[in-house]
This record gives sequence, structure tokens and C-alpha cells, in this order.
Amino acid sequence: MSRFQAPFAAVRRRSDVGPIYLIISGTLWGTGGLTGSLLARTTELSPIAVAAYRLAVGGALIVAFLAVTGRRVPRGRAAWTRISVFGVLAAVYQACYFGAVSLTSVSLATLITIGAAPVLVLAAEAVTGRRRVDRRSAATCALALAGLGLLVGLPAGGVGTVAMLASTGLALLSAAGFAAITLIGARPVRGLGELAGTGFAFTMGGLLLAPLAVGTAGLGFAPEPGAIALLVALGTGPTAVAYLLYFRGLRTVRPATAALLAWLEPLVGALLAALLLGERLGPVGVLGAMLLGAAVVLAARELAVAGPAATDRG
Repeated sequence: MSRFQAPFAAVRRRSDVGPIYLIISGTLWGTGGLTGSLLARTTELSPIAVAAYRLAVGGALIVAFLAVTGRRVPRGRAAWTRISVFGVLAAVYQACYFGAVSLTSVSLATLITIGAAPVLVLAAEAVTGRRRVDRRSAATCALALAGLGLLVGLPAGGVGTVAMLASTGLALLSAAGFAAITLIGARPVRGLGELAGTGFAFTMGGLLLAPLAVGTAGLGFAPEPGAIALLVALGTGPTAVAYLLYFRGLRTVRPATAALLAWLEPLVGALLAALLLGERLGPVGVLGAMLLGAAVVLAARELAVAGPAATDRG
């Protein structure tokens, strides 16, 4: 292989594994709900405290790995600006999501947050001229939103209009936070790798959420082996590894397509709850899971058809 062919081959390999990274990250995110729920039951921590620990532990594990392996701390204003922005955005979308849950229900917050995030990314790309919204993309979004609505359901009655509007607003802010991270993360900063960026940003995000957690049920819990194991598992798989792979996948995949594959999270979460916790989906939930799964397959096929030429960023 000549010296001119080698860089092209390297780019081609990165393009080939980018979608795989995104599929793995979405699958790992799906395990986060189950792990976080078990942690909350075991420790009696509030949801916002679980989110604070999730970010802080996930970030700290990556920072510890950087220290053990002798990696250098990021330098330069651009690198630390990106880290700070990511840390604030991570704290905001986590806090807004759980705020939406507290006002209405998990189902409504999940429906709006996870459903709106890919649409916001797609709209931003269309407005900026980075991508044209074709019929296929619109159909995939519509199919996924229908499936997500059937899968997670809608909240029961008894929710006031003010609470509903406030919850919807917070969920949209949460979706906007994730969409912003996706759009910004698609543009790498010189001298800042995914490991350092994710590690320091999530550590910062966890620290920003800590005061909110203290204001609810606090951060204290009995450090029993089971609780510690769940905390480490939550910080490792669905947090540190999942987001690291997501940011790496963004290097070669369009942000909107990457956000579409994030719909794996509710699908995997629902399937795990049915398999491990005995929760029944029912006919409507099964139909929703099938529609959502079909949308994910369409998004993955779009990557396969587009090929490296359409997804590479150079």
C-alpha cells in the first residue's frame, strides 16, 4: 500500500466502525435505566442524586484511567472551553429530564426528551444547510415517534395544565441539551481527545448537579457492596463507555443519524425490563417496540447505503 493509499484506508476503517460505535452506545444507554432504578431502590437516592453520581463516577473513572496511563491533561483555551460547555450541557439535560419526571411522569419525559432530540438535530442541520431533510428521514422520524409513543405510553389523568406545560418545557430543554452536545461533539477540538473531553466534562457535570441532589434527598447512602457495584456499573457501561463510543462515532457519522440511533435506548430498556423485571409490554407496547425497532433499522441502513463518502468528515 502506498503512502497515498494509507490515509484513505485509515479513514475508511473509521467510517466502517463509526456506526458500530453508535449502535453499541445506544444499547448501553438502554441498560442505564435498569441499573439506575436498581441503584435508587438499593440506596433510596433521589433520581437527581443518581444522575449526579452517574456523571461524576463515569467521569472520574475516565480521568483515573488517563492518570494511570500517563496521558497529558488537556491544554489550551479551546479544549477547556469545550469541556466546560459539555459539562454544563450534561448537567442541564440531566436536571431538566428529572425535573420533567417529577412534574408529570417518566413516560411523558421520555417521550418528549428522546423523541425530540433527533428531530432538533435534524432541524438544525437542515437550517444550517448541512443536510437536506428528505422523505426517507422524515418517514424514519415519524415511524420512531409513533413507536416511542406506543412503547412508553402517556401519563395517566390527574396532571394539571400548568404542570403539564412545565414538564413539557423542561423535557424539551433536556432534548435541546442532548442535541447541542451531539452537534458540538461532531466538530473535534485540536488537542482534545474523546477520553479527556468526556472524563473531565462529566466530572464537572456531576459536581454541578451535586447541590441540586443535596437539596432533595441528599447524596448519602450506605456503602454496601451491592450499592457500590451498581454505582460502578452505572458509571462504567451506560455512561463512560457509552458516551465515549458515541463521541467517537460522531467523528464519521452525521449528527442527525447518530441521534436517530439513540432511539435504541428506550427500546433496549423496555426489553430488559420485560426480560429481567417481568414487566409486561402488552399488545400496544409490543407494537411500539416493533415500530421503534424498524425505525432504528432504517437509520442503520441509511448509513450502510450512504457509505464512507457520505459520512466522513475528514
